[in-house]
Amino acid sequence: MVKTYKCPGCGADMKYDAEAKKLSCEYCETSLTVDEAKALEETKQQEADDKDSEEVVDETNEADSYGEAGDFIKYKCATCGAELMTDEHTAATFCNYCGSPNLLSERIEGEKTPAMLIPFKITKEKAKEIYYTWCKKGALTPGEFFSQSTLEKMSAIYVPFWLYDYGANVKMRAHCTRVRSEVRGNYRYTHTSHYRVLRDVSAEYLKIPADASQKMPDDVMDKLEPFNYGEMTAFEMPYLSGYMAEKYNFTSEEMAKRVEARVAGYISQEGRSTINGYSTVAVTAKNVWLAKRRASYVMLPVWMLTYRYKGKEHIFAINGQTGKLVGKRPISAGKCLGWYFGMLGVFTLISSLVGVFVL
Repeated sequence: MVKTYKCPGCGADMKYDAEAKKLSCEYCETSLTVDEAKALEETKQQEADDKDSEEVVDETNEADSYGEAGDFIKYKCATCGAELMTDEHTAATFCNYCGSPNLLSERIEGEKTPAMLIPFKITKEKAKEIYYTWCKKGALTPGEFFSQSTLEKMSAIYVPFWLYDYGANVKMRAHCTRVRSEVRGNYRYTHTSHYRVLRDVSAEYLKIPADASQKMPDDVMDKLEPFNYGEMTAFEMPYLSGYMAEKYNFTSEEMAKRVEARVAGYISQEGRSTINGYSTVAVTAKNVWLAKRRASYVMLPVWMLTYRYKGKEHIFAINGQTGKLVGKRPISAGKCLGWYFGMLGVFTLISSLVGVFVL
Protein backbone atom coordinates (compact mmCIF):
# COMPACT_ATOMS: atom_id res chain seq x y z
CA MET A 1 0.00 0.00 0.00
CA VAL A 2 1.20 3.54 -0.80
CA LYS A 3 1.65 5.69 2.29
CA THR A 4 2.12 9.45 2.70
CA TYR A 5 2.27 11.69 5.77
CA LYS A 6 -0.22 14.56 5.57
CA CYS A 7 0.17 17.86 7.42
CA PRO A 8 -2.41 18.11 10.23
CA GLY A 9 -2.56 21.87 9.60
CA CYS A 10 -3.22 22.15 5.85
CA GLY A 11 -3.27 18.59 4.52
CA ALA A 12 -0.18 18.95 2.31
CA ASP A 13 2.49 16.26 2.12
CA MET A 14 5.16 16.37 4.81
CA LYS A 15 8.82 15.54 4.25
CA TYR A 16 11.60 14.71 6.68
CA ASP A 17 13.84 17.77 7.18
CA ALA A 18 17.47 16.73 7.69
CA GLU A 19 18.36 20.00 9.44
CA ALA A 20 15.34 20.22 11.75
CA LYS A 21 15.26 16.44 12.29
CA LYS A 22 11.47 16.60 11.96
CA LEU A 23 8.79 16.12 9.33
CA SER A 24 8.02 19.55 7.91
CA CYS A 25 5.30 21.11 5.77
CA GLU A 26 6.68 23.60 3.25
CA TYR A 27 3.34 25.41 2.99
CA CYS A 28 2.18 26.16 6.56
CA GLU A 29 5.52 25.39 8.28
CA THR A 30 3.96 22.81 10.61
CA SER A 31 6.53 20.35 11.93
CA LEU A 32 6.24 17.01 13.72
CA THR A 33 8.79 14.77 15.35
CA VAL A 34 9.01 11.22 14.02
CA ASP A 35 7.21 9.95 17.14
CA GLU A 36 4.44 12.54 16.70
CA ALA A 37 3.98 11.62 13.04
CA LYS A 38 3.88 7.95 13.91
CA ALA A 39 1.28 8.54 16.66
CA LEU A 40 -0.85 10.66 14.31
CA GLU A 41 -0.72 7.94 11.66
CA GLU A 42 -1.74 5.29 14.19
CA THR A 43 -4.68 7.44 15.26
CA LYS A 44 -5.83 7.84 11.65
CA GLN A 45 -5.46 4.12 11.09
CA GLN A 46 -7.54 3.36 14.16
CA GLU A 47 -10.26 5.73 12.94
CA ALA A 48 -10.21 4.04 9.54
CA ASP A 49 -10.47 0.61 11.15
CA ASP A 50 -13.58 1.74 13.01
CA LYS A 51 -15.38 2.54 9.75
CA ASP A 52 -17.29 0.11 7.63
CA SER A 53 -14.85 -2.59 6.42
CA GLU A 54 -16.08 -2.46 2.80
CA GLU A 55 -15.43 1.28 2.65
CA VAL A 56 -11.92 0.78 4.02
CA VAL A 57 -11.15 -1.86 1.40
CA ASP A 58 -12.30 0.45 -1.39
CA GLU A 59 -10.14 3.32 -0.12
CA THR A 60 -7.08 1.12 0.25
CA ASN A 61 -7.38 -0.34 -3.22
CA GLU A 62 -7.29 3.13 -4.76
CA ALA A 63 -3.71 3.61 -3.59
CA ASP A 64 -2.55 0.02 -3.83
CA SER A 65 -0.62 -1.71 -6.61
CA TYR A 66 -2.85 -2.71 -9.49
CA GLY A 67 -0.72 -4.33 -12.13
CA GLU A 68 2.67 -5.25 -13.49
CA ALA A 69 4.44 -4.20 -16.68
CA GLY A 70 7.57 -6.19 -17.43
CA ASP A 71 10.01 -5.66 -14.58
CA PHE A 72 7.95 -2.76 -13.19
CA ILE A 73 4.97 -2.63 -10.85
CA LYS A 74 2.22 0.00 -11.19
CA TYR A 75 0.95 2.00 -8.23
CA LYS A 76 -1.40 4.94 -7.87
CA CYS A 77 -0.10 8.08 -6.19
CA ALA A 78 -1.83 8.46 -2.82
CA THR A 79 -2.16 12.22 -3.41
CA CYS A 80 -3.19 12.76 -7.04
CA GLY A 81 -3.95 9.23 -8.26
CA ALA A 82 -1.39 9.35 -11.08
CA GLU A 83 0.32 6.15 -12.14
CA LEU A 84 3.66 5.33 -10.50
CA MET A 85 6.01 2.86 -12.16
CA THR A 86 8.54 1.29 -9.83
CA ASP A 87 10.72 -1.77 -9.89
CA GLU A 88 10.23 -4.47 -7.28
CA HIS A 89 13.02 -3.16 -5.04
CA THR A 90 11.90 0.48 -4.66
CA ALA A 91 10.58 1.25 -1.17
CA ALA A 92 10.12 5.03 -1.40
CA THR A 93 9.77 7.31 -4.41
CA PHE A 94 8.14 10.50 -5.75
CA CYS A 95 5.17 11.11 -8.02
CA ASN A 96 6.35 12.53 -11.35
CA TYR A 97 3.18 14.60 -11.65
CA CYS A 98 2.53 16.20 -8.26
CA GLY A 99 5.94 15.60 -6.64
CA SER A 100 4.41 13.95 -3.56
CA PRO A 101 6.52 11.44 -1.61
CA ASN A 102 5.07 7.93 -1.79
CA LEU A 103 6.17 5.17 0.59
CA LEU A 104 5.52 1.63 -0.63
CA SER A 105 5.02 0.27 2.85
CA GLU A 106 4.51 -3.43 2.07
CA ARG A 107 8.06 -3.59 0.70
CA ILE A 108 9.55 -2.75 4.08
CA GLU A 109 7.19 -4.56 6.41
CA GLY A 110 7.58 -7.78 8.37
CA GLU A 111 10.92 -9.46 7.75
CA LYS A 112 11.76 -6.74 5.18
CA THR A 113 11.70 -4.03 7.85
CA PRO A 114 15.15 -2.56 8.56
CA ALA A 115 16.24 -2.83 12.18
CA MET A 116 17.98 0.55 12.23
CA LEU A 117 18.58 3.65 10.13
CA ILE A 118 20.91 6.65 10.04
CA PRO A 119 18.82 9.73 9.16
CA PHE A 120 20.09 12.19 6.56
CA LYS A 121 22.13 15.04 8.05
CA ILE A 122 23.37 16.55 4.78
CA THR A 123 20.69 18.62 3.05
CA LYS A 124 20.46 18.88 -0.74
CA GLU A 125 21.87 22.41 -0.70
CA LYS A 126 24.85 21.25 1.34
CA ALA A 127 25.37 18.21 -0.90
CA LYS A 128 25.34 20.46 -3.98
CA GLU A 129 27.86 22.78 -2.32
CA ILE A 130 30.18 19.87 -1.46
CA TYR A 131 30.03 18.51 -5.01
CA TYR A 132 30.42 21.93 -6.66
CA THR A 133 33.46 22.82 -4.54
CA TRP A 134 35.05 19.44 -5.27
CA CYS A 135 34.49 19.82 -9.03
CA LYS A 136 35.95 23.34 -9.07
CA LYS A 137 39.20 22.01 -7.58
CA GLY A 138 39.70 20.06 -10.80
CA ALA A 139 40.93 22.69 -13.23
CA LEU A 140 40.29 20.37 -16.18
CA THR A 141 36.81 19.18 -15.11
CA PRO A 142 34.20 19.77 -17.87
CA GLY A 143 31.92 22.68 -16.94
CA GLU A 144 28.71 20.68 -17.52
CA PHE A 145 29.58 18.46 -14.57
CA PHE A 146 28.88 21.27 -12.12
CA SER A 147 26.25 23.27 -14.00
CA GLN A 148 23.04 24.10 -12.13
CA SER A 149 21.01 21.66 -14.22
CA THR A 150 23.42 18.84 -13.31
CA LEU A 151 23.38 19.73 -9.61
CA GLU A 152 19.58 19.50 -9.57
CA LYS A 153 19.77 15.86 -10.67
CA MET A 154 21.28 14.86 -7.33
CA SER A 155 19.06 12.33 -5.52
CA ALA A 156 18.84 11.37 -1.85
CA ILE A 157 18.56 7.61 -1.42
CA TYR A 158 18.39 5.37 1.62
CA VAL A 159 20.59 2.47 0.54
CA PRO A 160 20.04 -0.98 2.09
CA PHE A 161 23.04 -2.37 3.95
CA TRP A 162 23.76 -5.42 6.05
CA LEU A 163 25.88 -4.74 9.12
CA TYR A 164 27.87 -7.75 10.28
CA ASP A 165 29.53 -8.63 13.58
CA TYR A 166 32.32 -11.19 13.27
CA GLY A 167 34.73 -12.91 15.61
CA ALA A 168 38.08 -13.72 13.99
CA ASN A 169 41.29 -15.56 14.82
CA VAL A 170 44.51 -16.02 12.90
CA LYS A 171 47.31 -18.47 13.65
CA MET A 172 50.41 -17.37 11.78
CA ARG A 173 53.91 -18.78 11.35
CA ALA A 174 56.76 -16.72 9.92
CA HIS A 175 60.43 -17.07 9.15
CA CYS A 176 62.24 -13.95 10.36
CA THR A 177 65.82 -12.78 10.41
CA ARG A 178 67.91 -10.23 12.22
CA VAL A 179 71.01 -9.01 10.45
CA ARG A 180 73.93 -7.20 12.01
CA SER A 181 77.40 -6.40 10.67
CA GLU A 182 80.74 -5.48 12.18
CA VAL A 183 84.13 -4.46 10.91
CA ARG A 184 87.30 -6.20 12.08
CA GLY A 185 90.46 -4.86 10.57
CA ASN A 186 90.05 -4.90 6.80
CA TYR A 187 86.99 -7.15 6.87
CA ARG A 188 83.25 -6.61 7.38
CA TYR A 189 81.40 -9.53 8.94
CA THR A 190 77.65 -9.97 8.52
CA HIS A 191 75.75 -12.06 11.07
CA THR A 192 72.25 -13.36 10.26
CA SER A 193 70.10 -14.86 13.00
CA HIS A 194 67.06 -16.93 11.98
CA TYR A 195 63.83 -17.13 13.99
CA ARG A 196 60.65 -19.14 13.78
CA VAL A 197 57.91 -16.75 14.92
CA LEU A 198 54.39 -17.87 15.93
CA ARG A 199 51.36 -15.66 16.43
CA ASP A 200 47.84 -16.42 17.68
CA VAL A 201 45.66 -13.28 17.42
CA SER A 202 41.92 -12.90 18.04
CA ALA A 203 39.68 -9.89 17.47
CA GLU A 204 36.02 -8.84 17.27
CA TYR A 205 34.86 -6.77 14.29
CA LEU A 206 31.57 -4.93 14.75
CA LYS A 207 29.20 -3.33 12.23
CA ILE A 208 31.04 -4.15 9.02
CA PRO A 209 28.83 -2.68 6.24
CA ALA A 210 28.01 -4.27 2.90
CA ASP A 211 25.50 -2.64 0.55
CA ALA A 212 22.75 -5.05 -0.45
CA SER A 213 21.46 -3.14 -3.49
CA GLN A 214 22.15 -4.51 -6.94
CA LYS A 215 21.94 -0.99 -8.42
CA MET A 216 24.69 0.48 -6.26
CA PRO A 217 28.34 -0.07 -7.30
CA ASP A 218 30.09 -1.88 -4.46
CA ASP A 219 33.40 -0.04 -4.86
CA VAL A 220 31.69 3.35 -4.51
CA MET A 221 29.62 2.27 -1.51
CA ASP A 222 32.69 0.81 0.25
CA LYS A 223 34.59 4.10 -0.14
CA LEU A 224 31.77 6.05 1.56
CA GLU A 225 32.77 4.52 4.88
CA PRO A 226 33.00 5.22 7.71
CA PHE A 227 29.54 6.02 9.01
CA ASN A 228 29.04 7.15 12.60
CA TYR A 229 26.92 4.33 13.98
CA GLY A 230 26.47 6.20 17.25
CA GLU A 231 23.79 8.25 15.42
CA MET A 232 21.86 5.19 14.29
CA THR A 233 18.24 5.06 15.41
CA ALA A 234 15.41 2.55 15.31
CA PHE A 235 13.75 2.44 11.89
CA GLU A 236 10.50 4.36 11.49
CA MET A 237 8.66 5.01 8.21
CA PRO A 238 8.47 8.82 8.62
CA TYR A 239 12.25 9.08 8.12
CA LEU A 240 11.76 7.99 4.49
CA SER A 241 9.21 10.69 3.62
CA GLY A 242 10.72 12.97 0.99
CA TYR A 243 13.51 10.56 0.05
CA MET A 244 13.99 7.62 -2.24
CA ALA A 245 14.70 4.21 -0.74
CA GLU A 246 15.60 0.72 -1.91
CA LYS A 247 14.96 -2.58 -0.20
CA TYR A 248 17.69 -5.19 -0.24
CA ASN A 249 18.34 -7.37 -3.29
CA PHE A 250 20.66 -9.77 -1.50
CA THR A 251 20.13 -11.62 1.77
CA SER A 252 22.68 -11.59 4.58
CA GLU A 253 23.75 -15.12 3.61
CA GLU A 254 24.37 -14.07 0.01
CA MET A 255 26.53 -11.13 1.12
CA ALA A 256 28.46 -13.05 3.79
CA LYS A 257 31.30 -14.27 1.54
CA ARG A 258 32.14 -10.74 0.46
CA VAL A 259 32.27 -9.58 4.07
CA GLU A 260 34.25 -12.61 5.22
CA ALA A 261 36.93 -11.83 2.63
CA ARG A 262 37.25 -8.37 4.20
CA VAL A 263 37.37 -9.73 7.75
CA ALA A 264 39.99 -12.31 6.76
CA GLY A 265 42.10 -9.47 5.39
CA TYR A 266 41.63 -7.42 8.57
CA ILE A 267 42.67 -10.21 10.95
CA SER A 268 45.61 -11.17 8.73
CA GLN A 269 46.88 -7.58 8.79
CA GLU A 270 46.38 -7.52 12.56
CA GLY A 271 48.45 -10.69 12.99
CA ARG A 272 51.19 -9.47 10.66
CA SER A 273 51.38 -6.10 12.42
CA THR A 274 52.45 -7.83 15.66
CA ILE A 275 55.66 -9.17 14.07
CA ASN A 276 58.11 -6.32 14.52
CA GLY A 277 61.79 -5.75 15.14
CA TYR A 278 63.15 -8.08 12.45
CA SER A 279 65.23 -7.36 9.35
CA THR A 280 63.07 -9.60 7.18
CA VAL A 281 59.70 -11.28 7.69
CA ALA A 282 58.31 -14.07 5.49
CA VAL A 283 54.93 -15.52 6.46
CA THR A 284 55.14 -19.27 5.81
CA ALA A 285 51.75 -20.43 7.10
CA LYS A 286 48.45 -18.82 8.04
CA ASN A 287 45.17 -20.23 9.31
CA VAL A 288 42.16 -17.89 9.61
CA TRP A 289 39.02 -18.75 11.57
CA LEU A 290 35.84 -16.66 11.31
CA ALA A 291 32.55 -16.76 13.21
CA LYS A 292 29.55 -14.64 12.25
CA ARG A 293 27.90 -13.25 15.38
CA ARG A 294 24.97 -11.44 13.78
CA ALA A 295 23.78 -9.55 10.69
CA SER A 296 21.45 -6.55 10.90
CA TYR A 297 19.48 -4.99 8.05
CA VAL A 298 19.82 -1.19 8.05
CA MET A 299 19.39 1.80 5.74
CA LEU A 300 22.16 4.35 5.30
CA PRO A 301 21.85 7.83 3.69
CA VAL A 302 23.56 8.53 0.35
CA TRP A 303 23.33 11.40 -2.14
CA MET A 304 23.78 10.06 -5.68
CA LEU A 305 24.52 11.77 -8.99
CA THR A 306 24.92 9.91 -12.29
CA TYR A 307 26.03 11.82 -15.38
CA ARG A 308 26.74 10.52 -18.87
CA TYR A 309 29.65 12.25 -20.62
CA LYS A 310 30.94 11.28 -24.07
CA GLY A 311 29.23 7.89 -23.90
CA LYS A 312 30.58 7.01 -20.45
CA GLU A 313 28.57 6.98 -17.23
CA HIS A 314 30.13 8.75 -14.25
CA ILE A 315 28.84 8.03 -10.75
CA PHE A 316 29.33 10.34 -7.77
CA ALA A 317 28.17 9.63 -4.23
CA ILE A 318 28.13 11.67 -1.02
CA ASN A 319 27.78 10.18 2.44
CA GLY A 320 24.48 11.68 3.61
CA GLN A 321 25.70 11.75 7.21
CA THR A 322 29.35 12.88 7.02
CA GLY A 323 29.53 14.64 3.63
CA LYS A 324 32.38 12.44 2.33
CA LEU A 325 32.40 12.46 -1.49
CA VAL A 326 33.41 9.55 -3.72
CA GLY A 327 33.98 9.91 -7.45
CA LYS A 328 36.55 10.56 -10.15
CA ARG A 329 36.71 13.83 -12.03
CA PRO A 330 36.72 13.46 -15.82
CA ILE A 331 39.08 15.59 -17.91
CA SER A 332 37.91 17.99 -20.59
CA ALA A 333 39.92 17.70 -23.83
CA GLY A 334 39.01 21.31 -24.65
CA LYS A 335 40.36 22.60 -21.35
CA CYS A 336 43.55 20.53 -21.80
CA LEU A 337 44.17 22.17 -25.17
CA GLY A 338 43.40 25.57 -23.67
CA TRP A 339 45.95 25.04 -20.91
CA TYR A 340 48.51 23.72 -23.39
CA PHE A 341 48.26 26.66 -25.78
CA GLY A 342 48.05 29.09 -22.86
CA MET A 343 51.29 27.77 -21.37
CA LEU A 344 52.87 27.70 -24.83
CA GLY A 345 51.95 31.36 -25.29
CA VAL A 346 53.47 32.29 -21.91
CA PHE A 347 56.65 30.35 -22.71
CA THR A 348 56.92 32.05 -26.11
CA LEU A 349 56.46 35.50 -24.55
CA ILE A 350 59.11 34.84 -21.91
CA SER A 351 61.52 33.55 -24.57
CA SER A 352 60.97 36.68 -26.65
CA LEU A 353 61.57 38.99 -23.70
CA VAL A 354 64.77 37.11 -22.78
CA GLY A 355 65.93 37.45 -26.40
CA VAL A 356 65.33 41.24 -26.32
CA PHE A 357 67.30 41.68 -23.12
CA VAL A 358 70.20 39.58 -24.47
CA LEU A 359 70.39 41.74 -27.57
